Amino acid sequence: MPSEPAPISDAARHALEQELADLRTERRTVAATLQDSDSAVGDRADEADELQRADDLQRLDARISEITTRLRGADTAGPPPTDRVGVGSTVTVRFADGAEETFQVGETAEELDPSLVTADSPLGRALLGHRPGDTVNYSAPGGRSTAVVVSLGRSTGAEA
Repeated sequence: MPSEPAPISDAARHALEQELADLRTERRTVAATLQDSDSAVGDRADEADELQRADDLQRLDARISEITTRLRGADTAGPPPTDRVGVGSTVTVRFADGAEETFQVGETAEELDPSLVTADSPLGRALLGHRPGDTVNYSAPGGRSTAVVVSLGRSTGAEA
């Protein structure tokens, strides 16, 4: 995650809040299965299961912390920018071949969505911080490529 607080779209916020609720529910379920180690008498398989559940709790706690920190940072950063490309922006670009496409710049891609460019993809990284009229350079599968930021709009909430 970036060191500076980054804005987040409403759709991404909702997805993270839902994931957080699901993780907390899963954590309660896993925690309830842990035995009191002083009263537990069992074989090595029981001990292995107990260790696995403890590992699961650590994994869940780490992700809960990560999401909570991300949501707090998004609150600090405010809404996506409207004067330059940022996470949550809708941007129309013109590629070197003249084709124009409109994308959402999202934080993560939950599923294959051709209208979504993640902020950590080569094109997404190149677009961040740019304004309409700016030319950006990025690495494409066929080599270096350029695109021009044609227009910029607010997030429509279509990305996760």
